[in-house]
Amino acid sequence: MEEVVNEEKEIDLKEDDEISKLKAENEKLKNSYAMAYADTENIRKRLNAEAETLRKYRIQSFALDILPIIDNLERAIANEAEGVSESYRSGIKMIYDQLITSLNKEGVAEVEALNKEFDPAFMQSIMAEKIEGVEKGIVVEVYQKGYKLKDRILRAAMVKVAE
Repeated sequence: MEEVVNEEKEIDLKEDDEISKLKAENEKLKNSYAMAYADTENIRKRLNAEAETLRKYRIQSFALDILPIIDNLERAIANEAEGVSESYRSGIKMIYDQLITSLNKEGVAEVEALNKEFDPAFMQSIMAEKIEGVEKGIVVEVYQKGYKLKDRILRAAMVKVAE
């Protein structure tokens, strides 16, 4: 009878051992699942953020290509050479206005620099001059307009700053 009891105890121990192993394996699998789920969520969030950035700045390369054209249109509008009719200048101005309006709709805006405090994040100082009556660090002349796309700088304004 004692042998039967010992055998039953051995069977119970084996079953307990097997149950413990299965519980440990179950916990391991749960942890693996949780880690895989967290990784998948992180990847999803990162891809969503990248997609949002792409949508937000999709026009950036096009806008950079257009900026020299805008500069040339401004020069043409400002040109008062003989032989250039007012209607021709007016037509160029209309094209310029339409282009600026379209870019503004996409978030491209001019960096306001003239008579503003110099901001190195949006302006590049190419000249400094001491001017009486003008506070130090104020932009006194803009040589080339700067533009930004939403919160990102496309081209820094080239300016002269008062010393």
